[in-house]
Amino acid sequence: MSTGSPANQDPPTGTTITLVRGEEWWVATDEKTGVTTQGKSRQAALENLDEAVALYKGDIGREPTDEELRDIGLDPEDNEPGRGELPDILE
Repeated sequence: MSTGSPANQDPPTGTTITLVRGEEWWVATDEKTGVTTQGKSRQAALENLDEAVALYKGDIGREPTDEELRDIGLDPEDNEPGRGELPDILE
């Protein structure tokens, strides 16, 4: 199991991951979603899989909701992507 997931948690119980070592790369597949990634090390392949599954599920890589912006101290009305400096929490 990976220790470097975006949420810093192990996969849910019952998650099946196939990990295969090739000549130069490790290949990791999440059997439920079919998402597959690779890495030069076992750890890198698992970390890449964590990120890829999160992207697949929509847990990362999306626009923040108004509530999420308010939670970090931003006014949603002032949120114009690409303008201004990032708040410290996002740097």
